[in-house]
Amino acid sequence: MAELLDLEEPQAHIPLLESKQNPSSQPTQGEDDEETHLDGALKLFDTLLGFLGFHQSSVLSCALSWSGFVLVGIVLPVVVLQLSDCAACEKYQIKDFELDVVASQACLAAVSLLCLSHNLRKYGIKRFLSVDRQSTSFARFRKDYVKKIRGSIRLLVFWALPCFILKTVREVIRILYAEHVSWGLSVAILLAMIISWTYLSLISLSAAIMFHLMCNLQVIHFDDYAKLLQTESEVLVLIEDHIFLRYHLSKISHRFRIFLLLEFLVVSASQFMTLLQTTRYTTRITLINGGDFAVSAIVQAVAVILCFHGATKISHRAEGIASVASRWHALVTCGPGDASQPQYSNGSGNGNLESPNRLKSITCTDSESDLESLDIVTMPTTTQLASYMSSYHKREAFVLYLQMNPGGITIFGWTVNRALLLNTILCLELTLITFVLGKTLVFN
Repeated sequence: MAELLDLEEPQAHIPLLESKQNPSSQPTQGEDDEETHLDGALKLFDTLLGFLGFHQSSVLSCALSWSGFVLVGIVLPVVVLQLSDCAACEKYQIKDFELDVVASQACLAAVSLLCLSHNLRKYGIKRFLSVDRQSTSFARFRKDYVKKIRGSIRLLVFWALPCFILKTVREVIRILYAEHVSWGLSVAILLAMIISWTYLSLISLSAAIMFHLMCNLQVIHFDDYAKLLQTESEVLVLIEDHIFLRYHLSKISHRFRIFLLLEFLVVSASQFMTLLQTTRYTTRITLINGGDFAVSAIVQAVAVILCFHGATKISHRAEGIASVASRWHALVTCGPGDASQPQYSNGSGNGNLESPNRLKSITCTDSESDLESLDIVTMPTTTQLASYMSSYHKREAFVLYLQMNPGGITIFGWTVNRALLLNTILCLELTLITFVLGKTLVFN
């Protein structure tokens, strides 16, 4: 397994992705259309990432990306806050609070930009998402890939748009409340703060949605693997397929473990900083001076929830495969007509079990009585019995293998599953975020 993980791509035959296709057949018109739709969805998503500065394939593009990040995400809001001068800003410490918000947003966006741009520069978007031509040879996979990619783009708009509206409303209220020299300066400050905040928030949300998309794409293969258990009786084929699935989960874990860890640490540090800022402030905290804390906390919560939702979803599917295999093993062993002894195909003489396709109907449909059935029962030979026991032990070893190797998204050995999420991460993050929201969303 260690040698397999060191390879960039598995070289062994993968029955799950290749056994049902004919290599010599030419792609049909429908397959070409699905390939075109997949390329279009990937191009749209890749264009969005390039607009946000995730494309850093050359020294020039890397310099432009980070220069734009520093200018738009850091310099612009800091200069605007320093130039804005009003009595209310000094009285209610609006400037100090907003500088802290800019610092936390910039740190989270920098982590997202650094980790995701490194992976995109190294692998490219198709290879990074594992949706290259080799892995999309099935029409059903391509359709699901297109659906997931387009759904991720809609998910980005779904979360970014309400946060953008909330930020705009907060800035408008702040401009109306604060006293500036002229309305032109007020509008310039409003536009600068909204542009900078939107840019940093889109970077953070895009990286989280990219990880969420990768997990959802792997869910497609785990669902197909669960269906394979109902039709495939060769245990070695099932083990090879599961090793292939775990290989891809290991790649995702390796590429995103630093990102997940740093994002969790940055969000936690940001919430602790907000906690200290709001608790030591003696005057009432309202939407005017502390509204940015609430908006920033919502964006950070959405990014963390998207990441851990995708990780726990694929980990839950990976752990659930053992349950599906155990049920498959029990049905093959104790299925209809197979409760007392193994069944063998007529005239084959090789002692193989009947196809698991017979397990689709659990109810026995034989119309013979018990006495009539006893007349046709034959005692198995030594060869048949040995073959049956060998098949039974193979299935039992396969189920034991799945139980001991469930797979899932890991962070330096820690599996990100629902137990870890509920017991540690979610409780801590929700406690901090709800406290921040309770301290800031107070109208005077």
